[in-house]
Amino acid sequence: MAVDYTVIVLYLAGMLAMGWWGMRRAKSKSEFLVAGRRLGPWMYSGTMAAIVLGGASTIGGVGLGYKYGLSGAWMVFTIGLGLLALSVLFSARIARLKVYTVSEMLDLRYGGTAGVISGVVMWAYTLMLAVTSTIAYATIFDVLFDLPRTVAIVLGGTIVVAYSTLGGMWSITITDMVQFVVKTVGVLLLLLPIAVVKAGGFAEMKAALPTSYFEPLGIGGETIFTYVLIYTFGMLIGQDIWQRVFTARTDKVAKWGGTVAGTYCLAYALAGAVIGTAAKVLYPKLPSADDAFATIVKDELPMGVRGLVLAAALAAVMSTSSGALIACATVANNDIWSRLRGTVARKGEAGGSEHDEVKGNRAFILIMGIAVIGIAIALNDVVQALTVAYNLLVAGLLVPILGGLLWRRGTVQGALSAVIVGGVSVIGLMWTYGILANEPVYYGLLASLAAYVIVSLATPPTDAAVLAHWRARLAGQDTPTEPETEERAPVTA
Repeated sequence: MAVDYTVIVLYLAGMLAMGWWGMRRAKSKSEFLVAGRRLGPWMYSGTMAAIVLGGASTIGGVGLGYKYGLSGAWMVFTIGLGLLALSVLFSARIARLKVYTVSEMLDLRYGGTAGVISGVVMWAYTLMLAVTSTIAYATIFDVLFDLPRTVAIVLGGTIVVAYSTLGGMWSITITDMVQFVVKTVGVLLLLLPIAVVKAGGFAEMKAALPTSYFEPLGIGGETIFTYVLIYTFGMLIGQDIWQRVFTARTDKVAKWGGTVAGTYCLAYALAGAVIGTAAKVLYPKLPSADDAFATIVKDELPMGVRGLVLAAALAAVMSTSSGALIACATVANNDIWSRLRGTVARKGEAGGSEHDEVKGNRAFILIMGIAVIGIAIALNDVVQALTVAYNLLVAGLLVPILGGLLWRRGTVQGALSAVIVGGVSVIGLMWTYGILANEPVYYGLLASLAAYVIVSLATPPTDAAVLAHWRARLAGQDTPTEPETEERAPVTA
C-alpha cells in the first residue's frame, strides 16, 4: 500500500498548495465568491461536473448499481438531467443577473423583501449538504489508513476548510478542475473497464445475475419519479449550483459549458451502475451495497492504480464538500447576517472595502467549516440528513424561484407564502410519514404551489418599476460594475 499512500498524500498536499495559490488571487469579493465571473467553457464545464458528482454519485451510485443493476444509474442520471435543464433553459438568464446568491435573485424579482426567509432555507440545505459530504471522509479514510471515524472526518474536513478559506472560489475552482481530471481517469478510464473485465465481461454478468439487473426501469417507477423531484429540480435551484453559474465569463459559457457537464454526468451515471453490477458478480453477499466501491477497488486493482481510484473517490467528496461549504458561508454572510445587522453586503453600499468583504466572507467559511465538521462528527445517518436537506430545498424554494422566472403575476407575498407553507408542510409530513418517505416532498411541493398561486392572485401585482428593473437585469442591462474583473485578462480555459 506504500505506493497508494504516496499517491493520496501527494494529492492532499496538492489541494492545500492550490488553496495557497488561490489566496494570492482572490483580492475582491467577486474574485473570492465567484472567481471574478471569468471562467471559460472548459474550466466551467469541469468544475460544474465536479461539484454535482460527489461522494453520493460515486460511492452511492456504485452501491445502487450493486443493488439494482443498470437501473441504479437513475439517481445520478436525474442529477445530469437537472443540470442539462438548468443550463439550457435558465443559466444564461441567471448569469446575466450578476448576483451572488439565490436570495438576491428573489429580492430583485419580488422587490427586496424575500431574502432572509429564503436565505434561512437555503442555508439549512447547503449546511446539510456540506455535512453529508464531510461524513463520507470517514468511509474513504477508513479504507485508506484504517483511521477512526472522528479522526477521518477531522482530517478530510480540515483540508477542505483550509483551501476553501484561503482562496475562496478560486481555490475551489482550481482544485475542482484537478478533481474532475482525477475522477475521469480513476472511475471512467480505469475502474470501469477493469471491473467489467474482472467480472468476465457483459455476457458473464448477464448469465450470473437476474434479468431485472439489466432492465432500465428495474429500480421502480416511483423511485425514479422521486429522484426527478428531488435531484432534477434540486439542481435547478441550489445555491451551490447557482454559485458556479455565476462564475461563467458569459451567458453562452454558462449555457453550453453546463450542457457539456450535464452530458458528462449521464455517462458517469451509467459507469457507476455498471461498476456496481460487476461488483455484484464478484461479491454477491456484501453486508452493505455502499461497500461495493471500496471492496472492488481494494481487492481488484493493482497498486498505484488503487491509490488513484481512491483519490478519485476522495476528489468526488471534496468537490461537493467545498462547493457546499462556500455556498453555505455565502448565504450565511450575505443573505442572513448582513441583512439582520441592517446592511447590504455589496461593494460600496455598506461602506466597506473590497478587502473587508473578502475578510468577512473568509471568516464565515472558517466558522461554517468548523460547524460542519462538528455536526458531521455528531451525526450518523447520511441518507436522512441529505433527504431532509433536499426536501426542504425543493418544497420551500422551487416554486418561488421558478415562478419568479416564468410567471409575471407572482408576488412577494405569494413567494413568502410558498416558502413558509412548503417548508412547514414538508417538515410536518416527514414527522408523520417518516424522513425517508416519498409523500412529504410530493405534498409539500403541492402545498407550496397552491400557496404561491392563491396568494399571488389575491395580492396586488409586483410594482411595474421592480419588474422593469428585473427584466433589464435578465437582459444583461443595468448590472452592477465590478472593476476588479476588468483589470485582468479573462480566464479562457
